[in-house]
Amino acid sequence: MKKSTFFALFVFTIIFLFFLTSIPAQAQEKAMKLRLSTIWPTQHPLTKLFADWGKDVEKATNGRVTVTVFAANTLSPPMQVYDNTVKGVVDVGTNLLAYSPGRLPLSEVLQQPLGYKNGYQASKAANEFYKKFKPKEFDDVKVMFLHGAAPGFIFTKNPAKSLADLKGLRIKANAENADIVKNLGASPVTMPVTETYDALSRGVVDGTLFPLEALQGFKIGEVIKTVIEDYPMSYMTSMYCIMNKDKWNAISPADQKAIEKLNDEYNEKFGKKWVELDAKAVEFAKSKGVTFVKASKEDEALTAQRMKPILDDYVKMTKAKGLPGDEALKFVQDYLKTHQ
Repeated sequence: MKKSTFFALFVFTIIFLFFLTSIPAQAQEKAMKLRLSTIWPTQHPLTKLFADWGKDVEKATNGRVTVTVFAANTLSPPMQVYDNTVKGVVDVGTNLLAYSPGRLPLSEVLQQPLGYKNGYQASKAANEFYKKFKPKEFDDVKVMFLHGAAPGFIFTKNPAKSLADLKGLRIKANAENADIVKNLGASPVTMPVTETYDALSRGVVDGTLFPLEALQGFKIGEVIKTVIEDYPMSYMTSMYCIMNKDKWNAISPADQKAIEKLNDEYNEKFGKKWVELDAKAVEFAKSKGVTFVKASKEDEALTAQRMKPILDDYVKMTKAKGLPGDEALKFVQDYLKTHQ
């Protein structure tokens, strides 16, 4: 064989081998494209915050993981987000825990009337609860972080001065917190959040049980007169951010670690964002003439007494399922006491 021919064959072989060995590396460098589903419109501050999370994920993984946000339930109906994340229809899903009724029993502790003061406290408590108990009910997904809106109070269409004024009123409430309304002497009425404004304006209901953010977020401040600040009944609208488990497992350990660091940072950011949104909502409501009535100490003591059966029922429910509901309840209550 001529030297020139041998040399050409040698060069070709080297190039061919280099090409073969480079294929896996190129495959690894190909970006994983994640689809994130949110319940809020595109311009909502929380949708924008999830978009920021996605950009930071891309940056932290050097482009190996990218995120596209699908707002306003365009990727999945709200009640199906958890299931669709498990199936892979949604890669990253965020929604209310209450929209998966019966599926997350231990975590229902988060939506109990525990006296939440604000969304920052609530979001941090939710995340610490998850880290402490790591509920098996979340085993079919990867939890990014938990967060939520708080405090949750009763708003009335007509002026009210105390809890006594709630007796017999029809108050819109979700199924998971209808007992709060019932135990305060009012009648719970369930309906979609989107129908609440119209129901209040037409007098179909006399009030609603909502977190403060809804005063502006759903314009409820335009159709009510009073917010009763009664903290012993204050609950959190608890929410999750979860990832499809197969997608999570396909991410390298180094990139997983980087994303988990971001998750802790964004739990902090979401908590602060809820406080910011609540402050703006209160300002909005006051500009519409809404009065904020602070419950008396006597009324608060009465409310605490009326909320106790709800907490007892939660513990009974979890115990019947072999879950440590009593420990979860005590953990969250202790956290709220020490993190005002």
